[in-house]
Amino acid sequence: MGYSITQLREEYSEGSLTPTDAVEACFRNIEELDPQVRAWQSLYQSAALLAAQDSTQRLHSGASLGPFDGVPFALKDILEIEGEVTTAGCAEWIDRRSTTTAEVAKRLLRSGGILLGKTKTVEFAMGGWGTNQRMGTPHNPWDDAVQRTPGGSSSGSGAAVASGMVPCAIGTDTGGSVRLPAAFCGIVGLKTTEGLIPTNGIVPLSHTLDTPGPMARSVSDAVTMFEAMVEHPSSIELPEDITGLKIGYLSDGEREGIEKDQLDAYDNALRILANLGATLVEFDPPKPFEDMKEATFVIVTAEGYFHHREIMNEPEAKVDENVRKRFLPGASISSTDYVAALLERQMDCETFLQSIEGVHALVTPTTPMLPPPVDEANEDSTPARFTRAINYLSMCATSIPSGVTDNQLPTSIQIACRGGDEITSLQIAAAYETARGELPAPTLYA
Repeated sequence: MGYSITQLREEYSEGSLTPTDAVEACFRNIEELDPQVRAWQSLYQSAALLAAQDSTQRLHSGASLGPFDGVPFALKDILEIEGEVTTAGCAEWIDRRSTTTAEVAKRLLRSGGILLGKTKTVEFAMGGWGTNQRMGTPHNPWDDAVQRTPGGSSSGSGAAVASGMVPCAIGTDTGGSVRLPAAFCGIVGLKTTEGLIPTNGIVPLSHTLDTPGPMARSVSDAVTMFEAMVEHPSSIELPEDITGLKIGYLSDGEREGIEKDQLDAYDNALRILANLGATLVEFDPPKPFEDMKEATFVIVTAEGYFHHREIMNEPEAKVDENVRKRFLPGASISSTDYVAALLERQMDCETFLQSIEGVHALVTPTTPMLPPPVDEANEDSTPARFTRAINYLSMCATSIPSGVTDNQLPTSIQIACRGGDEITSLQIAAAYETARGELPAPTLYA
């Protein structure tokens, strides 16, 4: 079975399961499912089993390192682990070994987490659908007959968690890359505030906007992982109601272009939030979400090209050609355009935050659409309409499933809060999750 962090903690406490048992079960699930899901880039079976034995001994002796001790997890393959290969989804880097370990990985390991391996990613994290021409696109576990987009760029992390092969995983989010695969794969993903969690040891896309975040199958599980990732963790209480909170919802203009199933689930989620005691207010942003894409494009493309120009400029380099097309415009972005975009962002942040004075959170669909088949995904577009603005505005947000459609595809909502207010976002998400109730598992589930 696919364990959740909550289940593991309960069974470890009862003595009915050990970390060794859990890790062995994870690898059995990977062996069974990954030939179809294809979420994993590399596995560290021997090291994981040794770490599980150590964790099992700590738990037996009463020397647990905390709530994350004994929890198997995965890393998106743009996080460095010293001595191991980090490809960042690039075939040119298939033999590139890391000389350092990402700080966020160190924190999870120091907390007793057990690293099972690395998961697939869009090349250099530059894409929202989750596709990768050369290194492979994970199969969204909600449809075993049709290969649907898993969401990107943390595609493998989303698919591995959703299918029950691992309880949780790290993704990174520059314009939605934690939340998009969380939405398309029907799990929970937290986009953290920039600067809250170090990005050193993470292959950069945009050093201004990159953020690492947890991906898990419940809000409680995401909270446990988040607490292990931050420098000064505190126990986050998850209330059952949100009485007194003011929540903004989309204006009629911002609702245009959202698929009906996604919109119906969104409206039902708003009713649940109102029943939980929240006050709902219509929110019309001072600048439409779509109008923030231009400055975002300049920042991400200029910085991404700076970091990866040598590979992208080499015509014979084994790169994803869809990704190359996204990077190369960075060559023609001037310093004037780049600085202007940074200043525009600063002004937009100030204006936007003023406009939501007194509002605790904004709730949107995470994506306007359901996960399309891979061969129907438009690589010249993005599903990040509502997510990229959150990075641009230096906010945080939780993506959480809002239902399952009649044709068994997940829907989702995004709960966005001011930067540094992850706790409020998670508390609203937890209250909503409890009231929403259990959802069915994907077709491909361990």
